[in-house]
Amino acid sequence: MLNYKLKIGLIPERRWLADAATRKGIFEPKRAQMNKDNIIQYIKNNFADENTEFTDLEWLNDEGLLHENNDVEKVRDYLLKEKVDAIFIINCNFGNEEAAGQLAKQLNLPVLLWGPQDMVFEDDGIRYTDCQCGLFAISKQLNRLNVPFSYIENCPVEDERFAEGLKKFFSVVTMVKNFKALRVVQVGTRLNPFKSVMYNELELTEKFGINMQTVNMAVAADKLERIFKERRNDLELGLVDLKEKYDVSGLDDELLMKMLAFVYFYIEIFEETNASVLSSECWTSMPLAFNANPCLAMSILYDMGYIVTCESDIHGAISQALLMCASRGKNPPLFGEFTCKHPTNKNSELLWHCGPFPYSMKKDGVKAKLFNTKPSFRVKDGEYTIARFQGEKGNYTLLGGEFSTTDGPHTFGTYMWAEFKNLSKLEKKLINGPYIHHMSEVYGNYADALEEFCKYIPELTFDPLED
Repeated sequence: MLNYKLKIGLIPERRWLADAATRKGIFEPKRAQMNKDNIIQYIKNNFADENTEFTDLEWLNDEGLLHENNDVEKVRDYLLKEKVDAIFIINCNFGNEEAAGQLAKQLNLPVLLWGPQDMVFEDDGIRYTDCQCGLFAISKQLNRLNVPFSYIENCPVEDERFAEGLKKFFSVVTMVKNFKALRVVQVGTRLNPFKSVMYNELELTEKFGINMQTVNMAVAADKLERIFKERRNDLELGLVDLKEKYDVSGLDDELLMKMLAFVYFYIEIFEETNASVLSSECWTSMPLAFNANPCLAMSILYDMGYIVTCESDIHGAISQALLMCASRGKNPPLFGEFTCKHPTNKNSELLWHCGPFPYSMKKDGVKAKLFNTKPSFRVKDGEYTIARFQGEKGNYTLLGGEFSTTDGPHTFGTYMWAEFKNLSKLEKKLINGPYIHHMSEVYGNYADALEEFCKYIPELTFDPLED
């Protein structure tokens, strides 16, 4: 399973001063401490939740500020002990560029840099902090040390730009944390007709440390038969819920319960393999092995927090995981492929698949039904992020961008009509590669977070959708 919990190390800094005990005016330590107290309290009060916690430097000295170069190792060891997932360097005045750079370099974690906008200018001309000035110095040091970092524009802590930047960083860190520990399990072999979903298992391990495992169809068939016999009570309860949500006309209860058995089958694989995501065979060998399709189960599992990507698409499963992490588990991803152009809107495309979209994304007022045993409904309207992780000829890119839904003809399966800025240009981009027609989508705006994520992953390049 993916992990959306984060612990962020807050690193408030001030400038080192030989006369700190007596300094008045510019860089006066008391002013930096006042900044720190206000900022740390604001962050904890407004951004801590069940998945987000913070640790600070109140233990370090009387000020709770990093300013001595000799304290870097002490702070590093503390943050490692605390198992932080990232650090947030906060300039409470000009800061200490050497301490900031060395700490970030030694920790090798995602880094966020920001300082509050200076708002106090006394009548006699005195300024106290010069926070922005120090940000330029720290950023230069991070660049020289080859430390990738994220940045929030210099602004007041209460500014909406601060909130947007911090939330984006949370998305980025969640992606980085999970990607670096990603465990992908392939159920069954690749669908033979679909050479488009081929991937290089060795490269994924060598370049990114992705742990690949497999489950063969003989094991899968045995598990499915056992679950169908042993979990009848659970399947019957699931059948009641299914009939409340879907029109299941023409399908008998035994077949519906076989379809629901896939839910427990995939969960069992998740638990046995400690998988982050699954990529599964679906419409070729599954019906032969068990006389049922797994599409309904995939739809159900997305709403339970499990990603099971269809049609043996490993790169698609990785794409799905990244979008799930971008939303920090709040919005389940969809797996809509480029299928048909809109008959009258030149910039609209049908993003469709035969049934695996999460039911929670169904458009209000639309009745869901099982068409050819697979979920069939239109998803809710709004703004979405679209992405595709892809490798080809040893190079790996992450395609990312955003679109809005629009009106379009009714069709079967799970689908939406997506409107892009220039579909003709995008079509040429997809045709010329390296991407395939399979895409991942998630409700909300996360394209900037996807681009920022690529900063932290060597050998992965961000590719803007509309470029």
